[in-house]
Amino acid sequence: MKQTTDTVRREAARIEKIYSVTTEDSVTLYWEKPEGAADCEYRISCGEEQKGITDKTHITIDGLEAETEYIFQVEAADRDEKLPSLLPQSSRVRMSSLLPQSCRVRTGKKKERLDVTKPPYNAVGNGAVMDTRALQQAIDDCGEGQAVYLPAGVYLTGALRLHSDMELYLEENAVLQGTDRVEDYLPRIWSRFEGTELECYSSLLNLGELDHDGGYRCQNVVIRGKGTIASGGRILAERVIASERERLKDYLASLGEKIKECEKPETIPGRVRPRLINMSNCRNVVLSGVTLKNGASWNVHMIYSDSIVTHDCSFYSEGVWNGDGWDPDSSSNCTIFNCTFYTGDDSIAIKSGKNPEGNQIGRPSEHIRIFDCRCAFGHGITIGSEMSGGVDDVRIWDCDMSHSMCGIEIKGTKKRGGYVRNVHVEDCAAARILFHSVGYNDDGIGHPVPPVFENCSFERLRILGEYYGDGREWIPCEAIELCGFDVPGHELKNIVFRDIRICSERESRKQTLSLQCCENITFERLQCIYPRCT
Repeated sequence: MKQTTDTVRREAARIEKIYSVTTEDSVTLYWEKPEGAADCEYRISCGEEQKGITDKTHITIDGLEAETEYIFQVEAADRDEKLPSLLPQSSRVRMSSLLPQSCRVRTGKKKERLDVTKPPYNAVGNGAVMDTRALQQAIDDCGEGQAVYLPAGVYLTGALRLHSDMELYLEENAVLQGTDRVEDYLPRIWSRFEGTELECYSSLLNLGELDHDGGYRCQNVVIRGKGTIASGGRILAERVIASERERLKDYLASLGEKIKECEKPETIPGRVRPRLINMSNCRNVVLSGVTLKNGASWNVHMIYSDSIVTHDCSFYSEGVWNGDGWDPDSSSNCTIFNCTFYTGDDSIAIKSGKNPEGNQIGRPSEHIRIFDCRCAFGHGITIGSEMSGGVDDVRIWDCDMSHSMCGIEIKGTKKRGGYVRNVHVEDCAAARILFHSVGYNDDGIGHPVPPVFENCSFERLRILGEYYGDGREWIPCEAIELCGFDVPGHELKNIVFRDIRICSERESRKQTLSLQCCENITFERLQCIYPRCT
């Protein structure tokens, strides 16, 4: 990152690289937003043929030929309408001055479909008969060049285990429905939850095997389609917690007052709950197009993994405690875009372990990209609080987290150690910005020094100064809360807020910004606009 004495800036704007996800008849192109490109459109062509125009940093092109090479070109151009008045001419980028960027892709082979309702599998798909054995057999049989195919129907199942070089495709109105029975998620597998490695119940879909010192155990997997992957949600969660509380009753009693360091009494027995999709030591996984619903805790959790791409998905987990949507945990090069969240907790949560184990393992989450995502209900985008292995190089742009409880939040306790740095948020809407130390979920042996929170920027944001509560009501709050750690050298430092509008359509009131234990915080062009913001 390039820095000046009082600001945090990145290199000059340009489309550095175009990335792609291909099927046999389509390609999804995506790219990082050029620096300062607040209001532009992108024109996509293939040879002399224009394929589309978009103001997003991604596009899907259908109707292609299988096993065919294409060269796509993306060109950025200024849009006709005027840029927001808050954005001065000096900070804009003339997109027409940027060179076009090209991307060469090859579509995949047309895959043989293993229809789970046909022999030899004969899945019933009526939502009443258990189809676990038939589904698992089709998965086991699936080789490279094949895809497990679920036509319309409701496939009741327990835990399933995927492997490298395979595809799972859900047709429209196909529902892969996990049960709400605890016994259907056995055997337990080694996993990680809230920063602690332990034996958890198997998730509905399980990829890879956990090993914080090892390499990738599962690679080149595609999970896609137009259907739904769902599990037992709140009922399954409560049953797992009740079972685990009974199993651990002597240990829990021995903790005495230390149990109060946990978020709530259910925290420890709740850590063994299955996820909806669990990826451990995985690489090159694509999750696209599907609806993801009602995991018993986090919905999509990738641990010690790399190159996980999620796009065009919807997440639903309202009413589920810890019902996060998408959680990269000590993972790298994870990308999510064009997704919508209705979650019982964080829409997205970036994590890297918890003290002391997270410090010792020391595997950061880094190179995370989040763009064109929306929170319809839930807590928004967070980093932490389990961030003891470090978090570095996170970019968030074109996201709407206004209908959320926390907006965009970066958090950690004084015990955590580790660091959060080089987080850059641009062109987003949020209920509020929270960048702070917290005191909850504080069990575990503390690191000798507090975390380091530094070198981050927030540019061209619309902040409401009110959050969307659990009862779907709007509650006034501070628009920006900044709080570092009360130890010299561990203040929140080198943070830039530039071109910020604080505005609500509902209420006209005085707004306060809260700063504690901070150093070198820069505000440039901040406006507070009431009662209405356009």
